[in-house]
Amino acid sequence: MLTLCSFLRGAYLFVKSLVTKAAKSDYRSKAVFLCAGFVVAVTAFTAGGFGGGGRNALTVFAETSSVKEEDGADEPEEIEIITEADIRIESADRTGSGRQVVGSLLAQELKEDEENRIRTREEIRRGELEEARRARIAELQRAGEAAAKAAEERALKEAAGTAAEETAGESRKETEEASAEQTAAAAREETSKAVSVTGEDYQVLLRIVQAEAGICDEKGRILVANVILNRVRSDEFPDTVRGVVYQRSQFSPVADGSIDTCKVTQETVSCVDRALSGEDYSQGALYFMNRRGSSRRNASWFDSHLTYLFSHDRHEFFK
Repeated sequence: MLTLCSFLRGAYLFVKSLVTKAAKSDYRSKAVFLCAGFVVAVTAFTAGGFGGGGRNALTVFAETSSVKEEDGADEPEEIEIITEADIRIESADRTGSGRQVVGSLLAQELKEDEENRIRTREEIRRGELEEARRARIAELQRAGEAAAKAAEERALKEAAGTAAEETAGESRKETEEASAEQTAAAAREETSKAVSVTGEDYQVLLRIVQAEAGICDEKGRILVANVILNRVRSDEFPDTVRGVVYQRSQFSPVADGSIDTCKVTQETVSCVDRALSGEDYSQGALYFMNRRGSSRRNASWFDSHLTYLFSHDRHEFFK
């Protein structure tokens, strides 16, 4: 700022000396020319020397008045200079006002945004509450319908239970009667299965069971006794145990004589007694065969002439 003031003072003195020395005839033209050059110089200096880069402007207002001649000397009008400080103050004032306006607008927008967000949250909350209320109502309706349906089902079950009890009573009575009839029939069947044998037949039955199935389990021994007794009851075979056992070419122990040499065990006696009392697993079988101890010819006859029923232990049973 001191440099500018010094420059302006020097320029002013220089112009004054020139104007004083100039002739009155060309005073006006020289004064105008010098003032114009002064304005250009000051403008260029201020634009480049203050680093404004065009941002700040220094305005110089120069006013010239008609040249007056007083006592043979002319004095120029005073020059009014608006400094950079004045421009900055005015700019600051305007900027502050602009900032206040912008701040007010921004605050208003923020306030409106916040109000909109609050309204949106309230609407969402009201929607969620309404949805929850409707869901609760629907749930209560479903619960009521389920309760009514359950009550109806209970009533139907009670009615059906009463009818079922009456029917069950009748059914139990019929079942008891049928069971008694079946028991009686089973008793009659067991009685028919039981075979009364003489002492000699009993001894023959013990020896043939021992010779044929002495190494088998209890069921295997009872099955052999069942086949012998089935033949006694059948019209195709003799009517006595001895006649069945000693029929020609029927039992290998008779052919090889082992029926007379075997020693009857107590287990065999128990199995024969059970067969005589009606215990039967034979399914009506009339034949049995030990395939490993039979010839191919005998096995082939069994397979081609008889109906296979089942196998147990080492014997196959046929009918």
